[in-house]
Amino acid sequence: MFGTLMERTGIAARGALLVLSYLVMLAAGAFGWVVLFAVAGLAAVVGEFAVTRWSPPSDTLLEKVGLNRGYRQLSRDLATVLLVAATVPLTGVELTWLLLLPAAVWVIAVFAGALNTMIDRRNPVSALVRNIELGPVRSAPRPPEWISNLAGVQLAVLNVLLIPAAVVAAVRAEPAPILAVAALAAGLAALVGVVVALTWLRGRGTGNSPLLPVLQRWLDSYRPEVALYFAGPAKDVYQANMWLAPTEAVDQRAVVLLRSKEAFFELADTRLPVVCVPTGPDFMNLELGTVRAALYAANVGANIHMLREPGMKHVFVGHGDSDKQASVNPYSKVYDEVWVAGLAGRERYARAGVGVRDEDIVEIGRPQLAGVHTFGAEAADRPFTVLYAPTWEGWLDDDPYHTSLVLMGERIVKGLLATSPKVRLIYKPHPLTGSRSKEAKAAHERVVARIRAAGGDTDARSLDGPGHRVVTGRVPALFDCFNQTDLLISDISSVVSDFVQSQRPYVVANPSGLPEDEFRRAFPTSRGAYLLSVDCGELEKVLALTRAGDDPMTDARRDLKTYLLGPAEANPMDRFQEEIGRLCR
Repeated sequence: MFGTLMERTGIAARGALLVLSYLVMLAAGAFGWVVLFAVAGLAAVVGEFAVTRWSPPSDTLLEKVGLNRGYRQLSRDLATVLLVAATVPLTGVELTWLLLLPAAVWVIAVFAGALNTMIDRRNPVSALVRNIELGPVRSAPRPPEWISNLAGVQLAVLNVLLIPAAVVAAVRAEPAPILAVAALAAGLAALVGVVVALTWLRGRGTGNSPLLPVLQRWLDSYRPEVALYFAGPAKDVYQANMWLAPTEAVDQRAVVLLRSKEAFFELADTRLPVVCVPTGPDFMNLELGTVRAALYAANVGANIHMLREPGMKHVFVGHGDSDKQASVNPYSKVYDEVWVAGLAGRERYARAGVGVRDEDIVEIGRPQLAGVHTFGAEAADRPFTVLYAPTWEGWLDDDPYHTSLVLMGERIVKGLLATSPKVRLIYKPHPLTGSRSKEAKAAHERVVARIRAAGGDTDARSLDGPGHRVVTGRVPALFDCFNQTDLLISDISSVVSDFVQSQRPYVVANPSGLPEDEFRRAFPTSRGAYLLSVDCGELEKVLALTRAGDDPMTDARRDLKTYLLGPAEANPMDRFQEEIGRLCR
């Protein structure tokens, strides 16, 4: 229930409602309004839980404006003390204890947090590994995880027990309930503090954990020849995920090298050994002399820490071929080679003139597409299925036509939901949708609301069944959606290039309103597509044509597949292995 309510209010509104509950608590406590205090206190406790679980961006927003959780907890405790002081007759000693006991929890929380930070510094997370057995690694003592998680300002959450105790004390007009509960909270806080302090004392003089030398010994024994390197943040880890399966399949020993702890935990399942070394100096001190081919899925600044290695070939594999400007980034000049899917990628760099030499470009196809089926008939157990997969708004503010979502998304979805006979809609937006543009985020939320109102699953974890789906998680994957799709609607992006593998019909949105000939000339991936203008007037006709099997773009898509992805007879995985083998000889 709370999750549904949270979805219907904005990020700022959720934060404002939470702050309001604390302000009402303070006012009710100061004036002794017991019932209002109890209601506001309950709202604050439930609100904190709901924001933490369903709306972390609201918590982040409150932190940015200086209303972090610590300040909110302080206002809660102040309101509690004010209520008791306003409604309960207190002696001087009782008032002193009423003030000291909640304050003791805060003092213990602060010092426990400081000691826990010092313990963490004795055990720096210099590296994280997966699918690697490093053996026993000596480390400084640590407190139990639940105590470590409580140490710090979060320990003051114990004072939440004071809210019902204060209400009981106010109703009974006696201080015993609040003093007893305050003593209990202080005792529990003291227990946590003692455990943290003893752990800190036990670990004095143990020094730093020697994890990096142990990791280096593993690298020396494993002797990796291929490294898939990714230095981007967790939100972009899909770029590395798409290269895991091809890298797993090569004959050479391979390793995944990451630079972000958050990306490490978001990386998809893989059999490959995974190493994450976050800091630049630590990473640059690793000896990677056996690596002969380093594959880069993204252009980010921290690539320099790997590019400085002279004994290997540095290859940009990217995260999908498309007609976007990002696919011809001048940064690509820094690599020894740039691998593209087909002739389209080679010609794209030639047209862009960004300094990437033709002899440094290698066409390997798209090894990821082996699982994309090339059938397209409407299945007996589901209706005709349309996948709407818009790209995101992009990095540049001067490109309002980067995504169709803002100008056309709601109109596209409205048209699809109103189609007769009915179609099944799968909506899978780009993972970064709404991360830069409020308009894109709002359009996405309106699209989701329409699909929800039509009875669709707005948090789909499976594509089974005939209903509409909103897919925003890692699973189902994009290629799984392809295999359920009879018609794709998308933007100029790698989604279109990859979908061409299926040979099924697709629509490319033209939000800029360019003339058709000019649009197809500027964006070669649209040569086999139906084009959709801003008013979506062509949508009904396209649906009728493709559902009837009367598809005049079939031959164009066949020719385009060769141009974008390479010859049909060339196995992309074999090409990938062949080029890896060449670099590792």
